[in-house]
Amino acid sequence: MRFVGKVWRLLVGIKDGLVLLFMLLFFGFLYAAMTSRPAVGSGDKGALVLDLSGPIVEQPAQASASEVLSGSAGGREYRLRDIVHGLRKAAGDDRVQAVVLDLDIFSGGGQATLVQAAEALDAVKKAGKPVLAYATAYDDDSYLLASHASEIWLNPMGGVLVAGPGGNNLYFKGLMDRLGITANVYRVGTYKSAVEPFTRSDMSPEARENAQALYGAMWESWQQSVRQARPKAQIAAYAADAPGRIQAAGGDMAKAALAAGLVDQIGDRQAFGARIAKITGALHADVPGSFRRIAFDKWASTYPATEEAGEIGIVTVAGNIVDGEANAGTAGAETIVRALERGMRDRDLKAIVLRVDSPGGSALASERIRQALLAAKAKGLPVVVSMGSLAASGGYWVSMAGDKIYAEPSTITGSIGVFGILPSFENALAKIGVGADGIKTTPLSGEPDLLHGPAPEADRLLQMGVENTYGRFLSLVSERRKLPVARVDQIAQGRVWDGGTARQLGLVDAFGGLDDAVAEAARMAKVDADDARPVWLEQEPGFFDSLLLAFATGGEEEEQASADAFGRIGMKQRQMMLRAAADAELLMTGASVQARCLSCPGAEVTAKPRPGGFTALLLKLIGA
Repeated sequence: MRFVGKVWRLLVGIKDGLVLLFMLLFFGFLYAAMTSRPAVGSGDKGALVLDLSGPIVEQPAQASASEVLSGSAGGREYRLRDIVHGLRKAAGDDRVQAVVLDLDIFSGGGQATLVQAAEALDAVKKAGKPVLAYATAYDDDSYLLASHASEIWLNPMGGVLVAGPGGNNLYFKGLMDRLGITANVYRVGTYKSAVEPFTRSDMSPEARENAQALYGAMWESWQQSVRQARPKAQIAAYAADAPGRIQAAGGDMAKAALAAGLVDQIGDRQAFGARIAKITGALHADVPGSFRRIAFDKWASTYPATEEAGEIGIVTVAGNIVDGEANAGTAGAETIVRALERGMRDRDLKAIVLRVDSPGGSALASERIRQALLAAKAKGLPVVVSMGSLAASGGYWVSMAGDKIYAEPSTITGSIGVFGILPSFENALAKIGVGADGIKTTPLSGEPDLLHGPAPEADRLLQMGVENTYGRFLSLVSERRKLPVARVDQIAQGRVWDGGTARQLGLVDAFGGLDDAVAEAARMAKVDADDARPVWLEQEPGFFDSLLLAFATGGEEEEQASADAFGRIGMKQRQMMLRAAADAELLMTGASVQARCLSCPGAEVTAKPRPGGFTALLLKLIGA
């Protein structure tokens, strides 16, 4: 019987092993089927269709396993470098006869990000190929891209709603008072308005002054980009009195946009398809509006933006800067440092380009990344910084590792200031009749006390820590930018600047995009600019992570806002609510000393509250 038992256990073990092997093979084949994209064949010709159903970002966020399994993973995001590289490749490829932009449910991006994508569209037009854009309704972001098209089409039931930057923020002081939550704030910087939502019920005069200047500069930069691409568009007059223009067109929003030169044609999708078919030929003669097309995903996978043999390593700091490790889309300090160290160890790198698109975050994590870049410089590698749409607070801190800093005129940067915030619940406990008591052996025992509120000694200690970090920030900027500390303090104070003003103040060196930074890094490393090939130093997702990503993006699309003009207004307001909730979650649970800019526009593109968190629950209750 003992022998039979051993044989039985052996057979069970073999069975379990075969089952496990079968499951691994099954999921492997499933992953391959869901992610594989056949290469574009030599005979494929048609219009390259860029159907944007989400935002354009520097680095798409990678959903965690819990988000995928709970169904709370975010929607599709598009990597800027894939779009730019794909469009440039299309400009010189005879198989691409035109480029089509489908912007019906496009959800935007940072202004500098969109300008770079628009410049890639200009390269297609310069090559003699038409670019055609279509949407039911255009807002600021989608129209910035569309204005660089050869033809702009608008649905007859749609319109153009250009509002300009600005809007309201949420302030939680009244709610926190009602709940009995005290926000213990430690900050430096007259303009460090990140903590104001927890200490005020409205915007401070200082924050209003800063925001007015910043938004004014961004609005002028936006108009300049549109005017250069589409001189006939009466954009300023239309934005100043859109209701009057629409009323003059008999209440027809589409005709008003056409009269103002904002669009070229009014037509439905069938008419738009027929127009493209005149360029590419019809795909199916018996299907109205069909045309020969090349899917952009297929195109981008055939021509990836990175080169394995590249000598210019690009390190990306995108999203909130946090301590430890993090998935793509969030700048986990240890994840970034490991990717940099691995690139230096395994590749023959000649220079580093730091690509920053971040509102900041943990001061400690920002310094950890900066020190890793300084270690690369110590090995003889020049470091050049390329700022995207946003490089503020901690994003500016990490930029201080650079030998030279490039920014776009519409880049948002600065916000040189530090704060800390700790919630305490003494009033909340009193409201529900709960007491808290204990003993101390020193004044700091049990501090910071979130049940009674921090003791005066703890308050002093925390405030001194924030002031010390701010002093380090000032000294760092003073040393790297060759400015007196007093001058840095004058232009710092948490104030946010547009790229144009930042250059005048000496916070950045020159205007330019990523290509300019790569070329400069190559020059400093004495590499021929024509041979300067970039390689992105990023942690590649593992098999399991890739499988989750395929499930997250390969299934049914999550519910989208309506593509019409009023649907776009609703989508923007929803983004504002999500941004406020995510900010609250970060401040109440993040690092105690932070260099973060929460008043910077553009960070709301991918912001979302933590699944299951308090603010996520609050949003669900109010139906946001």
